Amino acid sequence: MSYIIVLALWALIAFAGWRIFTRAGFKGGMGILFLIPVVNFIALLYLAHKDWPIGNTKN
Repeated sequence: MSYIIVLALWALIAFAGWRIFTRAGFKGGMGILFLIPVVNFIALLYLAHKDWPIGNTKN
């Protein structure tokens, strides 16, 4: 039972990471980085300090 809960939480984290990177204008596959313990912090720093491609579009 606990394995199902852990798997569901990992899937939720991966989905959320996918959506965050996609909405920021990056490739969604980078959201998988949120599942790796130290790399998830580095991925957040990357998002915080990188110019987002989606923000560069002029309407």
